[in-house]
Amino acid sequence: MIPSQMLKGILGGCILTVISREETYGYEISQKLRQMGFGNIAEGTIYPLLLRLTKNGCICATLKASDTGPARKYYSLTNTGKEELAQFQKDWLELSTAVNHLIGENSHG
Repeated sequence: MIPSQMLKGILGGCILTVISREETYGYEISQKLRQMGFGNIAEGTIYPLLLRLTKNGCICATLKASDTGPARKYYSLTNTGKEELAQFQKDWLELSTAVNHLIGENSHG
């Protein structure tokens, strides 16, 4: 399982990635992250991030009826969110490359 402190800084970008693939709601986001190997991320972690991303103009919410209960908020990316996602991907590539390089050096020596 990924330690929560390590995950904390990148979770917003991961949520943007999930939403970029299809309009989705909070619980479904946590399920998709779990399926991708992120472990069980509490909804109490997901929803504050969704709120922050909404306030920052990265995502917008649309209330839609549900067959199984009350209406759900479905999230989609805004243009700001698409820019934020592109920056996250660039930053992640740079960070993961540096960490992989560092780890690779340590394993050889």
